[in-house]
Amino acid sequence: MLNIVFTGGGTGGHIYPGLAVVEELREMLDNSEFNSDGQKNYKIFWIGAKSGMDKELVSKSSVVDQFIGIPCGKLRRYFSLQNFFDLFKIVAGLIKSYFVLAKLKPQVVFSKGGFVSVPPCYAAKALKIPVFTHECDFTTGLATRLNTKVAKKLFVSYAETKESLSQSIQNKTIVSGNPVRPAFFNSDAKKGLEFIASIKNITVDDIDKSKPILLVVGGSLGAKQINDLVWNNVDWLCQHFTVIHQTGKQDEMKNFDNSGYFQTEFIYSQMADVMKCSDVILSRAGANFLWEACTQNKPMVLIPLGGEGSRGDQIDNASYFEKKGCAIVIDCIKADDALLKNALEKVLDKDERSKMSECAKILCGEKRATKIIAENILSELKAE
Repeated sequence: MLNIVFTGGGTGGHIYPGLAVVEELREMLDNSEFNSDGQKNYKIFWIGAKSGMDKELVSKSSVVDQFIGIPCGKLRRYFSLQNFFDLFKIVAGLIKSYFVLAKLKPQVVFSKGGFVSVPPCYAAKALKIPVFTHECDFTTGLATRLNTKVAKKLFVSYAETKESLSQSIQNKTIVSGNPVRPAFFNSDAKKGLEFIASIKNITVDDIDKSKPILLVVGGSLGAKQINDLVWNNVDWLCQHFTVIHQTGKQDEMKNFDNSGYFQTEFIYSQMADVMKCSDVILSRAGANFLWEACTQNKPMVLIPLGGEGSRGDQIDNASYFEKKGCAIVIDCIKADDALLKNALEKVLDKDERSKMSECAKILCGEKRATKIIAENILSELKAE
């Protein structure tokens, strides 16, 4: 029996791209010698944090055969007593990872990042199991830098990221782009409009489609800054756009008597379809969401998270997409009503949106990141 282990977690940004690779790899395995006479000769496992959202997200996907939880600690970049206690969790996670991998004897371990991925990667190295790892952000995070030391291959989303690495690391680095769920390549604008209509229990015909559709997203937990900007300018926004606003779970939704404003706490399975029918996206600048929007060739207005809430990765991500012509960036510190209106007025121009969409199409390229990564994993499996 062939065993493959994926690891990563802590946030959906470390899990969803990994699950996208799992789906692609399963399809390849099902059409290979590892699936003889309809009998699957392989199993895929996921090692994640035993507490938090990891198990729920991975289990809900139904593409992983078994989730295995381990203790998870985090090394913070500032002084905290929690760093001391988390050292014990990290050691416990390393010990459990070692025994799990020794029992499974996987042919390869693939890491999608997050601090939970570090112990399994180092345990795999100790057991001489090949490690592959992927970094989604423009700059490598601490977990990726640690995992890269024991990895056989590093996948990055941007060519510029590879060029910033040492020559020894570049030699084992592949520019793949960022893995995106298959749903974003098979989205349906009609279904997106139907979901929007369902928010107010109206029909699709009742939605004003004479205006561009603006999708506002601040992440699954929302973004208070973006929510406040939208709520402060609802009337102006609805004069120019039909607005679909995902508020997230941290902010209480506000009632507005405006037919062009559609507010919902969270969009998950419908996100690809809603994005498909949208004309412009206003959001933070998490790497995974940016690439999802890019695959749909959507113009973006970005307010990247900065300051103490981030290591600066969103600022780097946003800057990159702006330079490539896909986005307009508003400084998180300076963001106000005037800057928001100024940015959105630019994308009211249909020709401007078309140019930005074309830039997004060029940036994504023709080959999916999931396919590039899955092909490399499959080659490693066949070489065993």
